[in-house]
Amino acid sequence: MRNGRLVLDEPTDLPEGTEVELVAVGDDFDPQERARLLHAIDQGIEDFERGDHIDGFELIAQMKAAREAAGR
Repeated sequence: MRNGRLVLDEPTDLPEGTEVELVAVGDDFDPQERARLLHAIDQGIEDFERGDHIDGFELIAQMKAAREAAGR
């Protein structure tokens, strides 16, 4: 938000000046759950930065190949 206006980081087809309603979505996380979630996100970022990750499409291809190799 900037000056009370939502600033998008992706292009949109909405005409300039279009008004939209933003609704804050609550969550049901208790403080411990929130801490675990934030820790997991931080760990994921660290994994990615180390190069310890796999492309999602590559993972799906590997899973399909494994399923086919198992005769399913």
